[in-house]
Amino acid sequence: QVQLEESGGGAVQTGGSLRLSCVVSGSGYTSGGHSSCMGWFRQAPRKEREGVAAILTGGDRTYYGDSVKGRFTISQDNAKNTLYLQMDNLKPEDTAMYYCASLTCYTYSGIWYPEYNYWGQGTQVTVSS
Repeated sequence: QVQLEESGGGAVQTGGSLRLSCVVSGSGYTSGGHSSCMGWFRQAPRKEREGVAAILTGGDRTYYGDSVKGRFTISQDNAKNTLYLQMDNLKPEDTAMYYCASLTCYTYSGIWYPEYNYWGQGTQVTVSS
């Protein structure tokens, strides 16, 4: 059984930072293919799911949503089975529930298309102006 447990959310002011963590346990949570990724997506009330960041499970290639490029950094510690999302220079529009996920990272013409397979319960991030 796959378990993805997020932590690290909270409330900060504009320009602040947070680091999200996700402990991954279980098996079979990745596709095992060359496009297998772990990552984060977010969803705010009345908005669609938005891909935030992802990293290839078999390497270091990373993917970012346009709205977070240059501000967020994804990383993984395979020894600890933990995924991280460092979020700097936070803005009110970053307010959302953030979910850790297992996904497949497709790309076409340089654009990242995530397909989510499993995800956790989420952790809330609130940024005030």
